[in-house]
Amino acid sequence: MNKKVNKYRRTKITRGEPPNFSGQHLMHNKKLISEIISLGEIEKRETVLDLGAGKGALTSSLIHKAGRVLAVEYDSKFIAVLKENFDCHSNINIIHQDILKIHLPKEPFVVISNIPYAITTPIMMKLLNNPLNYFQRGVIVMEKGAAKRFTSNYVKDPYVIAWRMWFDIRYVKGISRKNFSPPPKVDSAMVKINRKANPIVPYSDYLVFWGLVDYVLKNPQLSLDYALRGAFTVPQIKRLKRNLRLKKEIPVAELTEEQWGILYETMVKHVPKFRWPRIRKEKLNHYRRQK
Repeated sequence: MNKKVNKYRRTKITRGEPPNFSGQHLMHNKKLISEIISLGEIEKRETVLDLGAGKGALTSSLIHKAGRVLAVEYDSKFIAVLKENFDCHSNINIIHQDILKIHLPKEPFVVISNIPYAITTPIMMKLLNNPLNYFQRGVIVMEKGAAKRFTSNYVKDPYVIAWRMWFDIRYVKGISRKNFSPPPKVDSAMVKINRKANPIVPYSDYLVFWGLVDYVLKNPQLSLDYALRGAFTVPQIKRLKRNLRLKKEIPVAELTEEQWGILYETMVKHVPKFRWPRIRKEKLNHYRRQK
């Protein structure tokens, strides 16, 4: 039997299965779609990005709410459906391209999307890694496990902490797999993202913070005393712990957003620049490519 290879996961898919090579599962629950649109609070002047538009389940509502809709889809069959149904509307641009290769709008924009599971984290990186871009807020349906990881109080991934310095990421609700076609093997979740009115770390310092968080979370289970060795001196760590008001030793993965802000401020004020952690060149290039 001939087999095709999933572009992103490199897993084999036999003919006869639904064509779903990007991990995309289409929503068909109209009540759920209405809830997502309502939660997005879209205004007529806004530009909205629909990533993985599919056949247009969200797009059909977005064109009546937003000033401009950018519907991004990779599958040629879905592109044909989108053009047939929506080309008559003057406020929509249908973009036939890989989501990860598009250029984000050079104007403030909102994301309302049911994104492909297989590239959930890369899409979030594209939107959130660089706070200097124009992403303002979003309502995104994604795989439930990823949604839990992005909103957990225990954070082991440096990029999740970095995102939270500039964006509020809230788990809204779980969504049963029965609301999708083809139904995925796991449940989904709705996540709402808002740019913070007052960022915890200045946008201009985002690369400096990346260096710090990447250094501290090399081993998320370590306490501050061990995680900061080599960057902070013992007196500086003592000062930091007083500022954090920690009553007991905790793993660095349990630090709150506010505590990360205090950690960063303490480093900037009391640690000489030559001792500031620097992110590795290959990681820095990776983060820059996500702009």
